[in-house]
Formats: sequence, structure tokens, C-alpha cells
Amino acid sequence: MQTVSQVLTPDALLMLQFISRTGSFAAAARALGMVPSALTYRVRQMEDALDVLLFDRSARRAVPTQAGLELLRESARLLQDLEAVANRVKRVATGWEPQFTIAVDSIIAKATVMELCDRFLAQNPPTRIRLRDETLSGTLEALTSGLADLALGVADLIPTTALQAKPLGDVRFVYAVAPHHPLANAPEPLTDEHMRAHRAVAVADTVSRGHGVTIGLLGGQDVFTVATMHDKLDAHLRSLGCGSVPECMAGPYIEAGRLVVKTTQGPARSVRVNYAWRTAPSGSQGKALQWWLAQLESATTRAALLERHRGV
Repeated sequence: MQTVSQVLTPDALLMLQFISRTGSFAAAARALGMVPSALTYRVRQMEDALDVLLFDRSARRAVPTQAGLELLRESARLLQDLEAVANRVKRVATGWEPQFTIAVDSIIAKATVMELCDRFLAQNPPTRIRLRDETLSGTLEALTSGLADLALGVADLIPTTALQAKPLGDVRFVYAVAPHHPLANAPEPLTDEHMRAHRAVAVADTVSRGHGVTIGLLGGQDVFTVATMHDKLDAHLRSLGCGSVPECMAGPYIEAGRLVVKTTQGPARSVRVNYAWRTAPSGSQGKALQWWLAQLESATTRAALLERHRGV
């Protein structure tokens, strides 16, 4: 019988990912250009080496067991690590990153990010750009875990030897509801009791480990959770809930009378938002990172990243 190190090769781990995505051994074999019996044999080799069952074959689909799910999670991470190593090796040789990944928090104006991508790609660099949508702690985690090279919209970051950061600006939050929401005509300042009686809209933290960050929620308050800050603003406009929203995003709707700002007993919240990047042990920077950092030196660009939001 082969050992674990002999059977858990990158090709084998990738094969497991294909089985999970396609839902069957036959479909995975077709996608990989393999004979189904050969794929089945390799899976059995892994199961024998690990002494576990990775897939339940009793149903029509190949359903991962709990052990299989754990291996799928870890294999995805290992494959990403291998790709990151390969990218670093290529970067050393050419100076350009083969792929440059940017984690973009949902508080950032995506239109401005796209304009910057357009300008970068117009140079026809040998670097592929990849954007990751993140929220709250997930934006920083994408950077610290090595899944991103640059993060836009990181809050409360303390720079370290491994991470550097500079401010994009300060984002002020206002408590806002739709004109037809019950709190729109409530006496001010709103008390915690007033707010707790109504559903709050919260943005889900995309952090993959731990519990993430919860902001502005009161104990016992009903919560409607959405994926992005734009979704949160949309929910406020539809009177699906209440809470604080970035003034830079809500401003046009406040001016148009589609949102009503309410004062609360607590002080208005303001958050320092940063952009951050990982530093190489040698201190060298890839040419793609150099380009993006140069663009972010512009005060106009930094302001646009926080203020130029499209309508919901």
C-alpha cells in the first residue's frame, strides 16, 4: 500500500476538487480527460492510505463524507499555497506578478476600481488582475492569508513588518431609515429601546475563521443580514430595516428624500479606512504592486474610491 505522501499529490488533490464540483466520478473523469476506472482507482488509493472513506457512493452523486469535506478544504488551501509559491518564483525572475489579486471591501466604490483596472490593463502588462469581494474582517484576512496582494477598505489596521498600510480616508456613518419606516417620525434622539424594537440590517463579515465583526447591533434586536454594503443600502431604501450607513453612499438618497437621517443618543460613528499590502521579506515590490501604490498616492483617486458610488 502506498503512503499518504505518495498518494496526496497536487494532481490527486485537484482531482478531488473536480469530483466535488461535478458531483460524480464519471463527470470528473471526463473533465480531466481520464478513464473513469483510473480515477476511481486513485481515489481508493487515497482512501486506503488515509484509512477513511472520502466519498459516499451510495447515492447517484458522489457526496463527500465529513472526512472528505475536511480534505477538500485543506486541499484547496494547499493548492492555493502551491500557486502562490509558483507566482513568487516567477515574480523574482521577471519583476512582474503573474497574477495580482486585490481584495475590495464592499465600502469601496467599485466603479473607480474598474477604472483603475482599465488603466492598468491598457498597458498590456504580463499580469492578470483578480478582484475579490470582501467585507469587514474578511478584507484584511484575504491579505494576511496570502489570498490577496493588495486590500482596499481595511479598517482598524495596525501596520506590521509583514503588512504596510496608508489611509484612504475617514468614512462617517449616519443612522438612516426610509421615509415610510416607523422610526422616520419617531422623536429624536432615538433611544436604544426605540431602535431595538425594529429590525436592523447587517452586513455579513466574509472572514472565514472566527466569528467576524458585528457593528451597531443591539442585544435582542431582530437582524436582516445581507452580503454587501450596497445590499444594506438597498434594504434601507426598501424599509426592510434600519441602522447606520456610510454617508458617502447614502448622501444622494438623503438629498432626494429617499432616506431620512435620525440622530441617536450615541455619538455618530466615523471609521478610518485604509489600503494595505503585504511586504516581501526582501523588501522588493513587484511591478504591478508598484503601479497600484503609485495610483493610490493621488488624493483624488483615494477620495473617488470612497465617494463615487453608483445608485442601487
